[in-house]
Amino acid sequence: MYRYDEFDHAFVSERVAQFRDQVGRRLSGELAEDAFKPLRLMNGVYLQLHAYMLRVAIPYGTLNSRQLRMLAHIARKYDRGYGHFTTRQNIQYNWPRLADTPDILAELATVEMHALQTSGNCIRNVTADHFAGAAADEVADPRPYAEILRQWSSVHPEFSFLPRKFKIAVTGAERDRAAIQVHDIGLHLKKNEDGRIGFAVYVGGGQGRTPMIAKKIRDFLPEEDLLSYTTAIMRVYNLHGRRDNKYKARIKILVHETGAEELAGQVEQEFLQLKDTELKLPEADIAAITAYFAPPELKSRPEGWESLARWKKADAGFARWVEQNVAPHKHPDCGMVTISLKPIGGIPGDASDKQMEAVADLAEEFAFDEIRVSHEQNLILPHVALADLEPLYRGLVAQGLATANAGLITDIIACPGLDYCALANARSIPLAQELSTRFGAAERQAEIGELKIKISGCINACGHHHVGHIGLLGVEKKGAELYQITLGGSGDENSSIGEIIGRGFEPEKVTDAVETIVDTYLGLRRDKAETFLEAYRRVGPQPFKDALYGATQAAA
Repeated sequence: MYRYDEFDHAFVSERVAQFRDQVGRRLSGELAEDAFKPLRLMNGVYLQLHAYMLRVAIPYGTLNSRQLRMLAHIARKYDRGYGHFTTRQNIQYNWPRLADTPDILAELATVEMHALQTSGNCIRNVTADHFAGAAADEVADPRPYAEILRQWSSVHPEFSFLPRKFKIAVTGAERDRAAIQVHDIGLHLKKNEDGRIGFAVYVGGGQGRTPMIAKKIRDFLPEEDLLSYTTAIMRVYNLHGRRDNKYKARIKILVHETGAEELAGQVEQEFLQLKDTELKLPEADIAAITAYFAPPELKSRPEGWESLARWKKADAGFARWVEQNVAPHKHPDCGMVTISLKPIGGIPGDASDKQMEAVADLAEEFAFDEIRVSHEQNLILPHVALADLEPLYRGLVAQGLATANAGLITDIIACPGLDYCALANARSIPLAQELSTRFGAAERQAEIGELKIKISGCINACGHHHVGHIGLLGVEKKGAELYQITLGGSGDENSSIGEIIGRGFEPEKVTDAVETIVDTYLGLRRDKAETFLEAYRRVGPQPFKDALYGATQAAA
């Protein structure tokens, strides 16, 4: 992973000192909240329903054990003993005192972490495939390019006050595990017919109030042109993006109103002016950044296969966990382990200080000191020898972190919702807990198979409900919570926005409605191999509407 140089250390330290002065002036009354708000947001500090919230950046979801231990320390010392991992591969603390936030940022700086650009109308944390550098289907590791974008975009003077926030995601594999088509810019690493590395470039995706799938505006962009082409996109957006209406200020609206072809032409015209400037990436610079992400030395350990078979035969729980939470690695004797932060009946994405410290210890012992955060709110150990899976599993069991549900119906994405967020209309967490409990039996989850439920407490869609196979959106109607259901969404390489299935459901009726949807799927699928999404795309919404509302009402 990338390591700070002298400039990075000095820059982050100066920002901490600057924010310490700003917080001091706010607490003394010298700064009013209206003046302080843009300053705190630039440092990741939000004001939520009950307290301040601090969002800490985890660039492209990669961190080491030392950093994870610091996150645990902050949870214990400055919060209530836990942190919440988010869909942007960051971590949030929901209860810090404003007076403590400069000290938190100073402690983060000692392990090369910060909270810059985790809020505000700027380029936010660049996200990437959580299996980057390890996946068998990978063309190239996207993290060096995400790091190049991070360095370029950090406090960029031209792009620090955009019409609206801006999100970039990068993937380097055949399967899109970074949801690039629902980002402002999505970059898909690929090779052309000559074997050169470059990117397919997608622009104008997003969720929120107006969900849209991004348009591909370039099929192949050479890697050396990454910054010049991205700058061209940003300049077109910064010039033409709407500033009169924040609900129409995202680049997706510009793409929609201008047209993808016309916008692509404007970008190409700007790109011609930038292509051969100092923004062109020298091959040596790309190589220097890539060297930071060299994979660990993975030795051949073929004995792991025999041990694995023996352990699975002896322990059904371990066998389920391997089947669900361990994915194939590009090295035949290794696996990529998903540590589920979705215990049955638990809060999605939450981890206690003790759990974070335990994962840090296990990563040092079994995973080359590397941890990832996925946008699905889980932790990943990307490089684990098959021969080490059983002792790793025992360590996870001891901390309540061995739930075998990655990709299943209880692996729910949920935003903090009305329990914390000042923007929310409805609660997300209690609904996620209820659904997890209802469908928690291992046998039932296995019978249902892959099914992604995603819950948002408001139209801002932090829970990615638009791309859930089953999406749940909390709204307010006549002073009460109501949940709208969408079906058929997906955030992978075949992205789609879910369809609203009908009228909403009261909180006490949502879980029964989801169960009706699941039972309908089980009754109409061709065989057990046909997933929920495949079945829905085959039959459409009508059978589900009939089951939920009755044939007469559904047809009305």
